[in-house]
Amino acid sequence: MSKKVGIAVAMVTALSLLVGSPAIAADDFFKGKTIRVVVGYTPGGGYDTYTRQVVRHMSKYIPGNPTFIVQNMAGAGSLIAANYIQKRAKRDGTVLGVWNSGLVTMQALGDTKVKIKGKELGWIGAPVKGNPACAFMGWSGITKISQVMNPGELVKMGGTRTGSTGVDLPKLLNKSVKTNFDVVSGYAGTSKTRLAMQSEEVAGSCWGWESMRVTARSMLDAKGPEKLIPLLIHRKIDDPELKNAVVIPDLIKKNGGEKQLATYKAWVAQYEFQRPFVAPPGLPKDRLQLLRRAFKKTLQDPAFLQEAKESNLIIDYVSPGDIDMFVNQILNMSPATKEELGFLVRKKKKKTS
Repeated sequence: MSKKVGIAVAMVTALSLLVGSPAIAADDFFKGKTIRVVVGYTPGGGYDTYTRQVVRHMSKYIPGNPTFIVQNMAGAGSLIAANYIQKRAKRDGTVLGVWNSGLVTMQALGDTKVKIKGKELGWIGAPVKGNPACAFMGWSGITKISQVMNPGELVKMGGTRTGSTGVDLPKLLNKSVKTNFDVVSGYAGTSKTRLAMQSEEVAGSCWGWESMRVTARSMLDAKGPEKLIPLLIHRKIDDPELKNAVVIPDLIKKNGGEKQLATYKAWVAQYEFQRPFVAPPGLPKDRLQLLRRAFKKTLQDPAFLQEAKESNLIIDYVSPGDIDMFVNQILNMSPATKEELGFLVRKKKKKTS
């Protein structure tokens, strides 16, 4: 073999190794590793419950069977966790996030505190589509929606921060159908909001029904003053506990108009991918694809589905491709819609001379 031929063969061999190496690296990388999943809410809420259920099964679908741990990084309606994933988390696949998809809407509306960039993030998938609902405590005396639409005494509603269902939905209903909600924000998560309802600090709250039916089960089953009564729901489903709940789009059609309904639909797009698993920007594509496959297989796993059923969790897998589509839809909302939803974003105060 001539020297030139030998060099050419060596170059081809080296190139083939480089081309083949990413798949090998991805398969080998997670062996002996720990994957930390940062949840933007407190333990005991819907985000925490879904996340822990998923990670109990996900390791077996990742080569090397890494250990999963869940870290609760609560604060500002999961904004602290989301900004951490965007800006500070390791980009190697050992740190993932689970936080409120409503922050993508806040990004679109120009909330300066939101540092995420939805088109840069590595969307792994979501376990469920959201169905926002509003419920009220028995002690409040509220048993029908007309009671919160009459001028008079304000109805206190608990929530975390702008970008969360508990804050945004009551404000949106105030604007579109003239409800008389007074939003009390600052709670660390739905578990803290539930305690506020039970201690009569607030009369009610709004969050996902898929979470409410599990995390607030004892309240839904209670009697008298301690009972939680769901009276508003985004889309009606076959559930006897929702027999008296009013469908929100129907309420807006009746008491608002087409403009208000269009604004609501733009806002509610974020609920098409609830409790998403998210990787930081810059994660190598082979590892991202591996995590995506593992997540999908987990949500199809018979043992996982049985456990979810026993825990009364609704599972409705949303693919990363679909999430990308909804993220683009939200970020590309029209200027007119942004203006209509602009009231959800706190504006910076102008400095006075």
